[in-house]
Amino acid sequence: MQEFLKIDHMTFGFGSRMILDDVSLSFGKGQVVAVMGGSGMGKTTILKLIGGLLKPWSGHIYMAGEDVHALSREKLFGLRRRMGMLFQFGALFTDLSVFENVAFPMREQTSLDEEAIRDLVLLKLNTVGLRGAAHLMPSEVSGGMARRVALARTIALDPELLLYDEPFTGLDPISMGVTARLIKNLNSALHATSVVVTHDVKTTFEIADYVYMISNKKVAAQGTPDELMKSDDPYVRQFLGGLPDGPVAFHYPAPPLAEDLGVTR
Repeated sequence: MQEFLKIDHMTFGFGSRMILDDVSLSFGKGQVVAVMGGSGMGKTTILKLIGGLLKPWSGHIYMAGEDVHALSREKLFGLRRRMGMLFQFGALFTDLSVFENVAFPMREQTSLDEEAIRDLVLLKLNTVGLRGAAHLMPSEVSGGMARRVALARTIALDPELLLYDEPFTGLDPISMGVTARLIKNLNSALHATSVVVTHDVKTTFEIADYVYMISNKKVAAQGTPDELMKSDDPYVRQFLGGLPDGPVAFHYPAPPLAEDLGVTR
């Protein structure tokens, strides 16, 4: 497997609060790799670090052999043009039509003429099954359709790296299945590398080639979906089974309740 993206012994936090501690992940060319874990475990933060929006305290992130955080501003922008990002809930421009949303990165990042942009936008929308909705506004399409429009915009420039932030959140079962199939098929068609941040076990395990599970600032487990399903690790069992009891406690660390309430015997 040819490695395309690598996170090498990365540590990061906000202020004095550490979020990720000495985390190493590897993403192969042509792979769909899921990063899973509970809320607040730093999954979306990893995407921001990959895109150079945040800088790690220590460690490195390499994309296609380039050290992301050692690049100049100009070269970082150039590297970002090789990335596509699907934001949680799509993040479409509400005042632009479906067509104009997909055309936006083409107009901003290329010198293509309007005829070429028109043809490319229709091709991208056709890929996600929404060429007939090109004239509609975001308010006129369903949540699932909006996510597909956002996906068409994500692949507008044929990126080599696709980043997905909770792509299945808020979708009905049919839309979820359609989105999952598109993620897998588009990754194969573009021969890209896809990083899917999610906590949806069933759908993700159907399309992922490899999975990292983040907990307590570390990589708690990793492997193929089949390997993780067979794992006896307590954290893996708790997460995959949605169990209330296990290594992940219900209560956030705090002093004894009686102490906080000033109760004395």
